[in-house]
Amino acid sequence: MERIHQNLPALIVVLPLCMGLITSIIGRRGLGWWLAMGTASAVLAMAVQLLVNVLESGTLTVTYQMGSWPAPFGIVYVVDPLNAGVLTIVALIGAIVTLYARKSIASEMDPRRLHFFYALWLFCMTGLLGITITGDAFNLYVLLEISSLSTYTLVALGRQRNRRALTAAINYLVLGSIGATFYLLGIAYLYMVTGSLNIADIQHILATKVFPTWGTDAPMYRTTVYVGFALMAVGLSLKLALFPLHGWLPNAYTYAPSSVSALLASTATKVGAYAFIRVIFTLVGTGFAYRMLHTDVVLMVSAGAAILVGSWMAFRQTSLKKLLAYSSIGQIGYITLGFALGNVNGLTASIIHLFNHALTKGGMFMALGVVAYRLGNTRLQDVQGLGRKLPFTMAAFTAGGLGLIGVPLTAGFVSKWYLVTACIEAGRYEMAAIVLVGSLIALLYVWKVVEAIYFGKRPENVPGVKEAPLTMLVPTLLLAGASIYFGIDASTSARVATAAAHFLLGVTP
Repeated sequence: MERIHQNLPALIVVLPLCMGLITSIIGRRGLGWWLAMGTASAVLAMAVQLLVNVLESGTLTVTYQMGSWPAPFGIVYVVDPLNAGVLTIVALIGAIVTLYARKSIASEMDPRRLHFFYALWLFCMTGLLGITITGDAFNLYVLLEISSLSTYTLVALGRQRNRRALTAAINYLVLGSIGATFYLLGIAYLYMVTGSLNIADIQHILATKVFPTWGTDAPMYRTTVYVGFALMAVGLSLKLALFPLHGWLPNAYTYAPSSVSALLASTATKVGAYAFIRVIFTLVGTGFAYRMLHTDVVLMVSAGAAILVGSWMAFRQTSLKKLLAYSSIGQIGYITLGFALGNVNGLTASIIHLFNHALTKGGMFMALGVVAYRLGNTRLQDVQGLGRKLPFTMAAFTAGGLGLIGVPLTAGFVSKWYLVTACIEAGRYEMAAIVLVGSLIALLYVWKVVEAIYFGKRPENVPGVKEAPLTMLVPTLLLAGASIYFGIDASTSARVATAAAHFLLGVTP
């Protein structure tokens, strides 16, 4: 048991990878779900234990050397409050959505291919977990591709319900590949400068050997570092779906199978945001990214546009899955704005919103999955009066909607409180105003749906509808309930987010 405990950073990535291979071979006749569920549960337990280990360690870090090769020669996993928290988010959502997926996916796919679905599901989790925990810049690229290739295929599997899923998957593939290529080129440029792929080592070489020469008559590698960082920033913006590089997201979320939409909305863009935060605050440092290049201004402009445009486009939609997809673009804007501010409250807001939005949007997509399971579609006109037929499912959707608005006693309120506080602290009153306007537009598009659900009248000629199966309803209510609980008592999530913010900024709490 002690050996397992010592190797948790490696096992959390290796286990789903190996189980994905096993599932693809022996996962027929329903066994695939059991293998995926068991793996997701084990990964969640390991992620929680790692988070506890990090918070209880004196240095707030846990270091693991792959093959006992020290940095910078080998791949080293360094777990700190930031990636320990994101690991827990990915593992928690993965376990809950896997439980939900059994009946949902069975209704949307050929039963003979379910074991391949769960194999891809585990590969996707492998990539997301690996991106979060690795301390090697090239290893991050490899795991990014493992996650992305799995995700493209998972989105395409929605073709049995709507053939536009294939177009969405191809669009996602093209833009995702461009993003990965930009990131890889950026790493190549920085490797030319530093001769290292270890994130901490790159940061040390830049800070001690490269940046100090820029104030002299013979600056070293200035243009190379500029280009390398710019390429990485563009690549990660595509993966994050930051406005205006968000073109792949609306259709991918809309036409993917319901379980895949819930997993992607809750985890994929959150991991992209994590990678961006890691590059800015750990790899190159805010002195370079914000004070020299003024990347923070570019990020704030993109974030503000994402909040306003994403929210307004959500209001215009009649497909509820597409409404939530455009809403996610706005929520990505909130996350980006937080780390662009570069202060403790801003970073705390970003990190806590990674968790809060995962709960909120995951629960809402799962609620729509129930609607699709019972009705076959998720159009606004088809949910008229559905609050009386699916009371628990629609209550979960409404609770998530309140979180998107930022109503007090919801997790979304906690995120926006930290964010507005950070804007005022930084003197960015215009960004605080944009956050409030985004919340008002969220009120409009959420109310539009709530009005149809509870005050609309169902046509008399439509067949009766009953509540979701327990294996779908319970996970949906868990996430909806969690989004309320962490709005009432945010001490745990705020503790992790604040610890991560202090750690990244090197500020003593």
